[in-house]
Amino acid sequence: MSAPIFVYGTLLDPAVLARRGGDARLARRMVPAILLGHRRVALRGTPWPTLRPDRQGAVAGEVIRPPAAALRRLAAYEGAEYRLCPVRVLTPRGPLRARAWMAPPWRADVAPWP
Repeated sequence: MSAPIFVYGTLLDPAVLARRGGDARLARRMVPAILLGHRRVALRGTPWPTLRPDRQGAVAGEVIRPPAAALRRLAAYEGAEYRLCPVRVLTPRGPLRARAWMAPPWRADVAPWP
């Protein structure tokens, strides 16, 4: 298993996660999580989300620990726009160090992502 990954956008949909990760069991491994100090916004010029620092913000999402093959497939789905960045999330079991796909700050819009 890989390190925990915080997902907050399209990968929250179990069907998308299974299809893009190549593993129908991935959604069963999801654990609710909150990322404080950020907000979910649109990736400028796209219909996709990214994260933007915001001291007052909080983003609800899920944490998964995908196997290496699934992580490679998910990284390919996320594309070159995004990098895995370290984050600290709150889960029902307490704080957890994880990683989240984020675009460079200059690509983050100010408009919230639906």
